[in-house]
Amino acid sequence: MRIFLTGATGFIGRAVLSELLQAGHQVIGMTRSAEGARALEAAGAEPHHGTLEDPASVRGGAEKADAVIHTAFDHDFSRFAENCEKDRRVIGTLGEALKGSDRPLLITSAVGIGGNGPGRLAREDVFDDAHPIPRIASERAGNELLDAGVNVAVLRLPQVPDTEKQGLITPLIAIFREKGVAAYLGEGRNRWAAGHLGDVARLYRLAIEKGQPGARYHAVGEEGVETRQIVETLARGLKIPAVSVPQDKAAEHFGWMAMFAGIDLAASSALTRETLGWQPDGPGLIADLEAMRYA
Repeated sequence: MRIFLTGATGFIGRAVLSELLQAGHQVIGMTRSAEGARALEAAGAEPHHGTLEDPASVRGGAEKADAVIHTAFDHDFSRFAENCEKDRRVIGTLGEALKGSDRPLLITSAVGIGGNGPGRLAREDVFDDAHPIPRIASERAGNELLDAGVNVAVLRLPQVPDTEKQGLITPLIAIFREKGVAAYLGEGRNRWAAGHLGDVARLYRLAIEKGQPGARYHAVGEEGVETRQIVETLARGLKIPAVSVPQDKAAEHFGWMAMFAGIDLAASSALTRETLGWQPDGPGLIADLEAMRYA
């Protein structure tokens, strides 16, 4: 297939790009810079200049593709709600370009949207429309497109680590460096699901090749790692103390990260594995954190 890939030069997008090219697909990769275009050409992809702030520029890439994978996202989490709304607009524009055809669109969301109640694993067959995570805007946009006849599916991400970046853990490390302590809320029993970067990239490929309209897939290799274990691992790497922070001090200590610090984001990928034959085999989250260079 000729696949338009947004975010093709990003952390996840680069891995997806490599996976798609190795599988024999042609890739049109979106980039905002000349440097990114050169990198895409060197990798064997066709560059397409576009930005999330200009949805029309994104639409141009979708119009010349057989399928679209949307991984691009503005990861300034201090403006998370605003960036989720920007993602909603881009998804709507991509869908407009694909209307009237069966060309698939695979969008990206977060496993928390499949929340199944306190203490339960998030599931692919659950859509929690009342979930407080602003990323729900992406799935609402996908639902609107599905109702309009667009062949859209969703890939939900957990924390995606390698030894370079780790999703929400990357900005958490910056907070720990600033504060001089590594902190978890209360007993630190809330859990975060994780999926290794290589496994996640392979799932994007399988989902665009085999996915069904309206399906939701979870890129989860580990259902839930307790935040206390994560924080204590980071503390050893950073050579700082690990401490507990009371729930009522979350905003004071974590700032904008307080919305995530105490939330339970454990999730299952049982349905994803069954329907797509996906078997993650990459290193676990703690193994990647232990292998990082913290200096």
